[in-house]
Amino acid sequence: MRLLIYLLVLTAIFSCGTRKTPIKAEQENVAEGERAELQSIQTSLEYLASDELEGRETGTIGIEKAAVFIENFFSKNKIKPYFKTYRDTFRVKDVVGYNIVGYIEGNDVNLKNEFVVLGAHYDHIGAAKKVDGDSIANGANDDASGTVAVMEWAKYFSESKSNKRSILFTLYAAEEMGLKGSEHLARRLKESDLDLYTMINFEMIGVPRTGDKIMAYLTGYNLTNMGEKLNSYAHEDILGFLPQAKSYNLFQRSDNYPFYQEFKIPAQAISTFDFTNFDYYHHVKDEAEQMDFEHMTSFINKMIPALEGMINASSKEIKMTNE
Repeated sequence: MRLLIYLLVLTAIFSCGTRKTPIKAEQENVAEGERAELQSIQTSLEYLASDELEGRETGTIGIEKAAVFIENFFSKNKIKPYFKTYRDTFRVKDVVGYNIVGYIEGNDVNLKNEFVVLGAHYDHIGAAKKVDGDSIANGANDDASGTVAVMEWAKYFSESKSNKRSILFTLYAAEEMGLKGSEHLARRLKESDLDLYTMINFEMIGVPRTGDKIMAYLTGYNLTNMGEKLNSYAHEDILGFLPQAKSYNLFQRSDNYPFYQEFKIPAQAISTFDFTNFDYYHHVKDEAEQMDFEHMTSFINKMIPALEGMINASSKEIKMTNE
């Protein structure tokens, strides 16, 4: 089974367009035993996007089940809570929400005092217009896909112990209520004087772009040099610019934005959904069966050396372009 999964990952990598570095170079960056595996990704996403969770609306039993699932995943993989528990509790009027926050301390005596935040929202809208008797909006792409990616990177860094800076793995509730979960956490971390270097949010990475396009895009691309630096760390072009991003206000519409507002540091979102490759946004057919798990596995593994380069750089190389 392991060999089969590895072959599927290689197939996905070759299908994603022109590569600048050979497979061998990637394998040197990420040991085979530490790569994210397709079966783990699929298992987690299929649960988070299952009917049992009823669309993961904030304040419901369904999102509580999702929170417990993420907490158990973190605990099993020896990822510590950043606060007293994994939960960062907040309230939106009469609705109680929970961000889930995992923590891996950096291994460098100086750099461990600087933090990188990796995030995604694990909530969704609950229900949508009924189609063929189905009214559950499972939110597989939006954003169980990003949630699973963050979980897999937490597992990777817990196993590899390769991070010089400290990392917070943050899964937000109430994104669908107007970024309320990330607003709360960003404000709380700012009030605690956290030394935040960068923040990346992962939004809808479950479907590939067409073969003539770069694998993923970065919102607010020209605000920082993040895209350039991450591609450099990865030794290939993974991230590019989406022309429509500005007109759609994507930089302001995702959970990176509260961190930018609070900290005024590079805080951006990465996505592979470009409005042409997935028809089921906030739709009952945003189901696990619509996800491309080979693509997800490839993306998650390609991002590992990019994230390591950012997390382990000797200085804060990623900067706002006006600095």
